[in-house]
Amino acid sequence: MSAQTNTDRVYIFDTTLRDGEQSPGATMTLEEKLQVAEILDTMGVDIIEAGFPIASNGDFEAVATIAKRAKNAVIAGLARAIPADIDRAGEAVRFARRGRIHTFVSTSPIHLAHQMKKTEEEVLEIVTQTVTQSRNLIDDVEWSGMDATRTPVEFLARCTEAAIKAGATTINIPDTVGYSTPEDYYELIKTLIEMVPNSDKAIFSTHCHNDLGMAVANSLAGVRAGARQIECTINGLGERAGNAALEEIVMAFKTRVDALPYHTNVESTHLSRASKVVSAAANFPVQYNKAIVGKNAFAHESGIHQDGMLKNALTYEIMTPESVGIKSTSLVMGKHSGRHAFREKLKDLGYELADNQLQEAFQRFKDLADRKKHVYDDDIVALVDDEMGSAADRIKLVDMRVISKTGGEHRCEMTVSIDGEVSEVGYDGTGSVDAIFNAIKTAVNANPHLVLYAVDGVTGGTDAQANAHVRLEMNGRIASGSATEPDTLVASARAYLNAYNRLLVEKGASAQGAMAG
Repeated sequence: MSAQTNTDRVYIFDTTLRDGEQSPGATMTLEEKLQVAEILDTMGVDIIEAGFPIASNGDFEAVATIAKRAKNAVIAGLARAIPADIDRAGEAVRFARRGRIHTFVSTSPIHLAHQMKKTEEEVLEIVTQTVTQSRNLIDDVEWSGMDATRTPVEFLARCTEAAIKAGATTINIPDTVGYSTPEDYYELIKTLIEMVPNSDKAIFSTHCHNDLGMAVANSLAGVRAGARQIECTINGLGERAGNAALEEIVMAFKTRVDALPYHTNVESTHLSRASKVVSAAANFPVQYNKAIVGKNAFAHESGIHQDGMLKNALTYEIMTPESVGIKSTSLVMGKHSGRHAFREKLKDLGYELADNQLQEAFQRFKDLADRKKHVYDDDIVALVDDEMGSAADRIKLVDMRVISKTGGEHRCEMTVSIDGEVSEVGYDGTGSVDAIFNAIKTAVNANPHLVLYAVDGVTGGTDAQANAHVRLEMNGRIASGSATEPDTLVASARAYLNAYNRLLVEKGASAQGAMAG
């Protein structure tokens, strides 16, 4: 292949912290957002959409803080086509070494008729006014036509031309509802670039949702048509069925250079770690068969596949686990391992902890090593992620006793700490987990709806740690929680409490009785 050129370069715009966080139950704390932003910046993501500054003070603080800390990436803030939104976004990203305002307006007939109640001419005027306002605040402005793939191409071209004329440097063509096919999307991008007379003055971008499972395919088709920015998320996180998955985009370019002669600046060896960080922060488990980063992505159980792998890995693997940052599991850590060795292991796994965090994690590691014969890398990752995820919880499990009998009593006696005040409760249930959840609801004087409860093992064996996931809904808000423990029941209790704590963070309410009524 010929040497790579700038025309082969595709910019990666990550919207995990904005579009991804809009997934029901995926709300992250400020500390979690900062952790995600740091790994995105380190791995070479070009643009990080850090949030929607007008949405809340918390979102503004997150965007502003990430803007101050980012070392390499452009930091973008999203804004509707409303002057107050644009001013707020500009205020948040002004701290960045390189900032961007990303403003959008609906363009499709169905949105104009039912949501905006505007004419095409009114929308064109809005495009010009809002992009001009944005450009007066900052040099880097991105404009998006929401629901672009259901917009007549002639009107979309007029909007695009107006946006570029007003100063937009990036034009995003979103498949907002995941309606398009690769052929459709290719033709749309190609036609727009050809129709718009000033198209050479902006970079065209894709933003594809996965409602029909074609987000990545559509994004790649857009690049073939001339787009040079892809908007995507880690693990494909996002509203409804999610967005194009960053890890799949990056590895498609890296693995199929023959068909996709493009490159990004993302260092692929960070992909596995980024996936774990986002999964833990958003409390969204990664499906086992998820491409690139799923637990089974490099696992082989079929006898024929195993035979081929033993003879030559290329028989059934088109990329190496190491290329995405997956290392073979080791058994070198145990109860006799010291603090220094533990710190070095964490560095190898991609963690840098402050001294107090390290001490707490090391103590949990020692406790685990006393109960578990073999401590694998995955066990340590789960332990540290769990510790970091629950450190700020206002309601914590102190002690728990569960009585369970076949055909008989199921009861949980529990001690919890609520904002430092210890409380003891007991409750019956139709099973052990039901009794545990009932006891927690009694302790916090609330009755959130249980949307999801799931448990899986971190590693194999009867001594494997249980990873419990809980999703709760109350008064229209959804929050997810997770916890990892050698004991499944303890993990379940802590996951429920973690989810409830996240509901408190969203509401900003008192810990006890916050959700009553």
